[in-house]
Amino acid sequence: MKKKLILESGEVFHGQGFGANTDTEGEVVFNTGMTGYQELISDPSYCGQIVTMTYPLIGNYGINRDDFESIEPAIKGLIVRELCDFPSNFRSQLSLDEFFAKKKLSGISGIDTRKLTRIIRNHGVLKGKIVDENADETAVIAELKSKNFPTNQVEQVSTKTPYASPGRGFKVVLVDFGSKLGIIRELSQRDCDIIVVSQDTTADEILLMNPDGVMLSNGPGDPQDVKGASELINGLLGKVPIFGICLGHQLIGLACGAKTYKLKFGHRGGNHPVLDLKTGKVAITSQNHGYAIDEESLENTDLEVTHIALNDKTNEGVRHKKYPCFSVQYHPEASPGPEDANYLFDEFVEMMEEFKNKN
Repeated sequence: MKKKLILESGEVFHGQGFGANTDTEGEVVFNTGMTGYQELISDPSYCGQIVTMTYPLIGNYGINRDDFESIEPAIKGLIVRELCDFPSNFRSQLSLDEFFAKKKLSGISGIDTRKLTRIIRNHGVLKGKIVDENADETAVIAELKSKNFPTNQVEQVSTKTPYASPGRGFKVVLVDFGSKLGIIRELSQRDCDIIVVSQDTTADEILLMNPDGVMLSNGPGDPQDVKGASELINGLLGKVPIFGICLGHQLIGLACGAKTYKLKFGHRGGNHPVLDLKTGKVAITSQNHGYAIDEESLENTDLEVTHIALNDKTNEGVRHKKYPCFSVQYHPEASPGPEDANYLFDEFVEMMEEFKNKN
């Protein structure tokens, strides 16, 4: 199954297809993780994207039943240097190729992923398409250049109906902008009583549930495309503790008057160092985002900077000066990646306890 990857900038990579024998197109990005491909391909934040793995060997421990971050993957495709056909792991149930075929996803292997990554770093993220070897390259390039990809990724991956994950501790409403199951796992480990709601749920509807706290999840796409999020957050500020992760972090910034912008090639991987300005400690974090809060735009807001990325000095965390509300750009739930930052869930529980005692 000979395939090729065509980029809107004109570069063409020839390789071997795996998974479903169908064409697929999306925004081509890269991830620097050495492991965690199962969590990655099931992360809703990758909705609409074709992900390049910079680590050369992918698929060597197969696919298992336990490491999914969503029920149905939203990723558009996967690009790898070498695909392992015969995984070896006691938990493995399927090969990556078999899983992609069952989920009707397309991938391509056998291409120079380091060269592709350098192109993305130089140009920024690019639109691309995985097609049959005999496809007309000129026509595909013209198609990619003329096409605007959808801006409703959050609507695509958010739950349509509320559901609960019961516990006996604090009641937390998790607003699902494309939430990973890792967030629910971390809250459940702290015995939280979780209600997951759709991204278009209003502040009044959430407050009727009488929660002890509200979690704003990760999710895909441009935060400025998420309709109603600023109204939701402003309707909750001061009335209930709020914790935002990734897209939730960006939405808190926008709601409080800050600005966001698109990074040239984003942060995606499990090895990103982040400095906590309060403690001076550095955490190695799991990240997956293409947008960031403009730190200069925070100056005239009620938000203060709490964390910065050491690689490029971009904003990685904020805290509200008046109300119980904080957020981080990275993923404290990991899945995949290091768990250096999962203490933030404990801080959220402490914040809910303090707020409840005061009121």
